[in-house]
Amino acid sequence: MVIITMSSEKPAFIMCVCTGKCPGFEKMDIWDFINTIRMVLPVKHGIIHPQLCEEDGDRYLEDVLRQGQKVFIGGCAPAMQYKLFRDAFEKRGLNVKTDLVPIDVRDMTTDEAIEKVTGELKKNGYDIQ
Repeated sequence: MVIITMSSEKPAFIMCVCTGKCPGFEKMDIWDFINTIRMVLPVKHGIIHPQLCEEDGDRYLEDVLRQGQKVFIGGCAPAMQYKLFRDAFEKRGLNVKTDLVPIDVRDMTTDEAIEKVTGELKKNGYDIQ
C-alpha cells in the first residue's frame, strides 16, 4: 500500500534517456524501470522522454509543468539538469531549484535506479509502505 503524506498532489516522474543510446543506461531495462515507477511508487504518472534537453523537450516540459506539483526527473547529473531545464521551469512560473528533483540514474541497474528514486521520494516527504 502507498500512502502519500506530503501533499494530495502526487509528483510527476519523467525519465530522460538521452536518445536511448547513452552508455550510462546500458545496465538498466528502462521499460521495467518506468513501469515499476508508475505502477508501484506514488507518482501521478511516469513517462520516458527521448531527450528533454532538446527543443521538443523544452516544449514538452512547458506543456506539462504545473504550479504546486514537484517534478522528479531521472537522467543525468543534477547540476546539468538544473541548467538544462531552468528556462522551461521559469516559463511556467516555477523555481527549478525547489520544484525539480533531479536524480542521476546513470550506470545503475534497474533495481538500483528504482531504489534511488524511492529514496528521493521518501526524502521529499512521500511515504512509501
